[in-house]
Amino acid sequence: MKKARFTTEQIIAILQEHAAGTEPAELVRRHGISKATLYHWKKQYGDLQVSDAKRLKALEDENRRLKRLVADQALNLQILKDVLGKER
Repeated sequence: MKKARFTTEQIIAILQEHAAGTEPAELVRRHGISKATLYHWKKQYGDLQVSDAKRLKALEDENRRLKRLVADQALNLQILKDVLGKER
């Protein structure tokens, strides 16, 4: 997976500059991002503060881990059902 160029703190700082009234064209030029990236970040992070964004990231990571765990358990269960079904 590609490593992000900007940390969550940096993204929120850029969005706060945008909220303060800085023109999007100026932010895009200064930070080397596209307008689409700026508006994607705005949609994703909205009005979050740094602490909220860190908590959101931690919850997303935990959710990803739990989904993987459930998928592994479902696969194990299906394998056991297949093996037990063939033995009869």
